Amino acid sequence: MADKLKDSSTLGFLEAAVKISHTSPDIPAEVQMSVKEHIMRHARLQRQTTEPASSTRHTSFKRHLPRQMHVSSVDYGNELPPAAEQPTSIGRIKPELYKQKSVDGDDAKSEAAKSCGKINFSLRYDYESETLIVRILKAFDLPAKDFCGSSDPYVKIYLLPDRKCKLQTRVHRKTLNPTFDENFHFPVPYEELADRKLHLSVFDFDRFSRHDMIGEVILDNLFEVSDLSRETSIWKDIQYATSESVDLGEIMFSLCYLPTAGRLTLTVIKCRNLKAMDITGYSDPYVKVSLLCDGRRLKKKKTTIKKNTLNPVYNEAIIFDIPPENMDQVSLLISVMDYDRVGHNEIIGVCRVGINAEGLGRDHWNEMLAYPRKPIAHWHSLVEVKKSFKEGNPRL
Repeated sequence: MADKLKDSSTLGFLEAAVKISHTSPDIPAEVQMSVKEHIMRHARLQRQTTEPASSTRHTSFKRHLPRQMHVSSVDYGNELPPAAEQPTSIGRIKPELYKQKSVDGDDAKSEAAKSCGKINFSLRYDYESETLIVRILKAFDLPAKDFCGSSDPYVKIYLLPDRKCKLQTRVHRKTLNPTFDENFHFPVPYEELADRKLHLSVFDFDRFSRHDMIGEVILDNLFEVSDLSRETSIWKDIQYATSESVDLGEIMFSLCYLPTAGRLTLTVIKCRNLKAMDITGYSDPYVKVSLLCDGRRLKKKKTTIKKNTLNPVYNEAIIFDIPPENMDQVSLLISVMDYDRVGHNEIIGVCRVGINAEGLGRDHWNEMLAYPRKPIAHWHSLVEVKKSFKEGNPRL
């Protein structure tokens, strides 16, 4: 009992000493030593009570810790935050905010990569001369294409679907904000304007190599802003592009296979919105179908020629005899051609169907095999010859 009283009096003395230490600097040396020993004992006790209990399987964990590192300082992921932490958002890291910022940053970078500036132009239709007048005014905030941080921009102008009538502005040296102020005239009847598209391609001139394409603007509806009776100024964002977008048109045909007879029938039905190849703004299209085996052409057959049209209708059947065991070795190359009486016939565009074709060409072929003796028709987009095959390019 006496020992307990002694201990309680000692603790009371120490507590008094601790209280005095906040106010008086004149503390006896023995009291300071007693307080220091008490604090050190208390710290050792605290370390022992807060050290996590580990199983005998993981006793090597503490042995491999650095000597200067206290086990109590290791973050085990289940400790509560210190009680002294203030409930304030200042200085506190919030991972969700950083994640959001990262996403926004990526979006901003992708938008910046696709941003190619703006272009200002105007449209007006002259009813007396039946001419569409396109005035290229200026461009703003173009991307730099040269090492010096500038560009030498110019603009090509097309009135689609005619690509043979190509007009362009002068080249403006070392500027990202060129002022062109040039007029261009396209003879076209007013009733045809609804079927025409304005295509502006912005390029960077390079004297020693191929000109770099900055971007393009395609105005699908010429009456988007007004009826063209008076000059109307238009601002458009320049869309990123590495090559000029060319709409070659589409072709519709059906496939039908008779396994017992070993007969494949391709019926060319019609085409629409073909690329204009003649100076008149039209083409003289016909369709050539080639039977290919391992990249080699075995046979070819043609339709009749349709004069002065971009939307020909054929309804002509082309037949090939192919045994069922060879159907997985062959494919069909469909080429839409423009007939030229004087020079060489030109390819407007192609598509391919077969077991090794891509996309719709493969799906159409598989659908034909899945439903024998039944004609299966689909529209197919035409592409350039160089894009029709991954490997090789058979002679058409």
